[in-house]
Amino acid sequence: MDIAIVGASGFTGADLVRLLLTHSQAEVTAVTSRKEEGKSFTSIHPSLTGFTDLKFTNPDISRLDADFAFLAVPHTAAMPYAEALRERGIKCVDLSADYRLPKDVYEATYGVKHTAYFKAPYGLCEIHRDEIKGADFVANPGCFPTGATLAAAPLAKFANTIIYDSKSGVTGAGTTPTVTNQFTTVNDNFNAYKWTKHRHLAEMKQEAAFLGSKASCHFTPHLLPINRGILTTAHILLDEELSQEEVEKLYRERYEKEYFIRLQNPSTAAVRGSNFCDIKVECDGKRVVAVSAIDNLVKGASGQAIQNMNIMCGFKENDGLKVAPLNP
Repeated sequence: MDIAIVGASGFTGADLVRLLLTHSQAEVTAVTSRKEEGKSFTSIHPSLTGFTDLKFTNPDISRLDADFAFLAVPHTAAMPYAEALRERGIKCVDLSADYRLPKDVYEATYGVKHTAYFKAPYGLCEIHRDEIKGADFVANPGCFPTGATLAAAPLAKFANTIIYDSKSGVTGAGTTPTVTNQFTTVNDNFNAYKWTKHRHLAEMKQEAAFLGSKASCHFTPHLLPINRGILTTAHILLDEELSQEEVEKLYRERYEKEYFIRLQNPSTAAVRGSNFCDIKVECDGKRVVAVSAIDNLVKGASGQAIQNMNIMCGFKENDGLKVAPLNP
């Protein structure tokens, strides 16, 4: 199956190509970028020198020769591409936020009018697998909502309040240099940002409701001086007390058949470069602390996008994703 990556000059484009090199059923045959058109892919992503001879082309969907596409363009920019891909019958996973939320919620959250709305499955694979199967278009979740929702999912319906506290690596800010992500700001530093109003909170609330929870959800992200990874601490406040044994049983039952969920002590180093999500829980009566770790560029973006593609197309779910984490 021929794969096109629309908007392949960023971190997610590089990881999509890196991971798909080992896929048994899919091959990347096109990478697009207006800015880098005509340049070799490895001139922007030199770590993949020797693995691909792809060159960037213009993202003209009418001329795109592919069976499947990944949209890796910024939020609000995916709409015209999504519409064009659907018209051509090319299956797609969209890594932007443009189809993760209902139209009214999206417009209120992102402050723009949605010009090409349609309802798409939300691609948190371990929660929405049945909706993803056979779909032609899937909205890949945000990185923070992925780690947060997976941490809280087994207990969501028992909670009255869920407070997510997440720490993320710098690659979550993308490749464009800013004062926020430059070395002198990030190095030897640690800070919170968008304390109460981060846009990913809308996805967290949406998923908690889908899981049958009436809990109020709150979220504060922090920036870590590391390249990759998100560590999320979910404080889950329950209506009734549970024991440690009862809580652990709920997590085992929910995730025992999930290849990419590992119930073990989470750390960003232990999942680096992989599609795994590590989770551990500790119960204190009516309060449970669930901690998860993911690689924000893999399970939080490109890896989960490939996992979605595999489910959509009937491939083995871990095809192209059986990559051991890099540690140290």
